[in-house]
Amino acid sequence: MNDFYNAPFENSHDHVFLGVGHEKNERKTWGVIVLCSAMMIAEIIGGTLFGSLALVADGLHMSTHAGAMLIAALAYTYARKHVNDRRFVFGTGKLGDLAGFASAIILAMIAMLIAYEALLRLISPVPIHFEEAIPIAVLGLMINILSAWLLSGGDHHGHSHGHLHGKDEHPEHHHVEQVQRLETPVGVLSLSIFEEDAPPVFRIRPESGAKLVAAHKVIATTIRADGTRQVFAFTQKAGFFESSTEIPEPHCFKVLIKLPDSEHVATFEEHHHLHDDHHVDARDHNMRAAYVHVIADAAVSVLTIIGLMLAKMFGWLWMDPLAGIVGALVIANWSYGLIRDTGAILLDVNADNKISNKVRAIVETEGDTLMDLHVWRLGPGHFGAVISLVTEQAQRSPAFYHAALSKIKGLSHITVEINALRKEMA
Repeated sequence: MNDFYNAPFENSHDHVFLGVGHEKNERKTWGVIVLCSAMMIAEIIGGTLFGSLALVADGLHMSTHAGAMLIAALAYTYARKHVNDRRFVFGTGKLGDLAGFASAIILAMIAMLIAYEALLRLISPVPIHFEEAIPIAVLGLMINILSAWLLSGGDHHGHSHGHLHGKDEHPEHHHVEQVQRLETPVGVLSLSIFEEDAPPVFRIRPESGAKLVAAHKVIATTIRADGTRQVFAFTQKAGFFESSTEIPEPHCFKVLIKLPDSEHVATFEEHHHLHDDHHVDARDHNMRAAYVHVIADAAVSVLTIIGLMLAKMFGWLWMDPLAGIVGALVIANWSYGLIRDTGAILLDVNADNKISNKVRAIVETEGDTLMDLHVWRLGPGHFGAVISLVTEQAQRSPAFYHAALSKIKGLSHITVEINALRKEMA
């Protein structure tokens, strides 16, 4: 029998896992609440004094808008004030996700109410006071645009579908660790590691005046520190060659590029790749939910204005409820996206396999065996990891692995369990 011993270790006693710009987002949300509340009070008082039921109704609608913002603002404030409260075992970073989930539920309810009211009006049309309704819809749109401007500047609206990054004719420039330029008899070739939402592969692209040889005549061989070699063949793409085999982590090796009449050596280091935070999920779902509320309201206002104008010009009274149904479907779709993303975080679903792969690669590069690995999000841009491994190096302490893993961007809380394999004594 082999003997094992466990050595758990945590890298930090600090459980502050709030997102970047937390206090700034908190102030912006309270600002929108003040704006919406002032508008709500003005509409209700004005509608009461001037006998406008539509104005009073819009004021009441604005109150639900302010209420949704209040959920976000209170979550920001509570998370900040209780950031060092030890009752929260892994900090208060998930309060924003909880608030985002609650806001998404409210959005879904609003969508159902809009759809229900629209269907009733399709079945039983009601008279529309166009001269009063259209200005109110325009006023609501202006308030929503101002609110969106106040909330803008964060990362909430750029990541509703995972990633948002600029595209150009060489998209790999956004995703490479390094670009190595090779001086060859056919001209200068750029060698890079490309991984845009796909397994990492080598790409070879000709620079000005260079000519590519046939893809089947190009071979790349990686040589790692332990002497391990791996051979990569290439296929022809539009203007470049791409390796047909995925490059395993870590991306730290020498590469021997063999062309028909020459050989070239390039070196890649893991350092830059591990510090690249492009793939770290730093989305603030609380701010995202607040922003979606504003944009959803603006979208409904636009559709309402269009429906009212068409109904007024052509007598199509059905256009107003139809616009409401379309708006309800749009809001429901946004609500579903928020519920899906925030619910996954609240249930500790690991949606960032890149961090898991980096942890696995580093542990296995050190010659050890990973027994168990759990990675989950603690807050915007912060991840936790529980690692259990087997090593034959008895002198390795948890601090050794903490130092090796600390280079991974976004990995803020680490617990290591070491099972050191001891050979039996004869």
